[in-house]
Amino acid sequence: MALLIQNGRVFREGRLERADLLVEGDRIAAIGEGLPQAPGARVFDASGCVVSPGFTDLHVHLREPGFSHKETVASGTAAAAAGGFTTVCAMPNVSPVPDSPARLLPQARRIARDARVRVVPYAAITRGRRGEALYEVAALAPHVAGFSDDGRGVRSEETMRAAMERVAAAGSFVAAHCEVEALIPAGGCCHDGAFARSHGVPGIPSESEYAEIARDIRLAAETGCRLHICHLSTKEGAALVRKARKRGLPVTCEAAPHNLLLCDGEIPADEGRFKMNPPLRAADDRAALVEALLDGTITAIATDHAPHTAEEKSGGFRGSLFGVVGLETAFPALYTGLTEPGLLPLGRLLKLLTAGPQEILGERRTLAPGEEASLTVLDLRTARKVEPERFLSRGRATPFAGRTLRGWPALTLYRGKEVYRRWPGIQTEG
Repeated sequence: MALLIQNGRVFREGRLERADLLVEGDRIAAIGEGLPQAPGARVFDASGCVVSPGFTDLHVHLREPGFSHKETVASGTAAAAAGGFTTVCAMPNVSPVPDSPARLLPQARRIARDARVRVVPYAAITRGRRGEALYEVAALAPHVAGFSDDGRGVRSEETMRAAMERVAAAGSFVAAHCEVEALIPAGGCCHDGAFARSHGVPGIPSESEYAEIARDIRLAAETGCRLHICHLSTKEGAALVRKARKRGLPVTCEAAPHNLLLCDGEIPADEGRFKMNPPLRAADDRAALVEALLDGTITAIATDHAPHTAEEKSGGFRGSLFGVVGLETAFPALYTGLTEPGLLPLGRLLKLLTAGPQEILGERRTLAPGEEASLTVLDLRTARKVEPERFLSRGRATPFAGRTLRGWPALTLYRGKEVYRRWPGIQTEG
């Protein structure tokens, strides 16, 4: 059955235009003003809404196989659909670690069986994500987004150089978790700043991130490997990436909504829902990240969606695991926190969630007749409070709990199939 999305603003080719959009089967059939209502077609009134290509998230933790008590492919992709995401890239900190075709297979089978949206997994950089032994990556490269040991940095420079050489030869990229563990004091659990000092907890210095960013940029220059820096959080790191990109090096980076919107001086309480890695940094770091969005240094926003159980997040900063969820709140948090105040134009925000991450994956997905109907309709009018107990994710820990936000997805289609709908009123015409 056809679906006609009427009266919205359609985001395509970097511009917003008033138009209707007709979906037939799994494809976009037509885009234009005043499209006719075919008999029997469903109609969605998108007044006050923006129709965007489905978002792409380069950095999510679906936790399956191995850790389904935290999240499953089914629950994580349901959360993705609720957040407007139709492609997510799953990090390799699962069990078994995907470091061979055989060890990727259990994850691939769960994705094929349970995913509500497109899931592209990462493979590990090193055997077992231990930062030591390498393996032949060529057999895995065609089946994964890229290569990452996310959750830990690759300590050995020699190992990282050799890994980059192999990944470059395979035509893929490294997604680097940049962290020098030796620079972090025992028990480091938040930024080495205002909150750490006021609560007497060990802090994580900015240097632990930017020192490894500098090393990996140098190795990317030496090897020609494409380098993508995960969850950038420091002003020094942003400056290094900016310089690298001006030199024409194959370096990209992402930032997470929580690092773009919050800083350590604003943490209201010693609660696990504010503990993530990298941590919330200082106000000048947050400002530098926003500047990097505007000047093109940061070309993608990624959630680093990292669900844990309520018990695992109940121990405050000292006793909770690192990680918060973000798929269901990403767009409304960013729209409310950056676009409504005039800090980030809506078109730029949408590009950072669509074309930006797609380019890193070597893809181009847009809204045009004949293209796949994977899209989201964003309601910019309705304000709604963040209620974690209503999340589709199994994770509940979010720093945005209780905040009132605008810009919630009202409808998400994946390949023409409705995978999320908040509004009840899709009508069927005569």
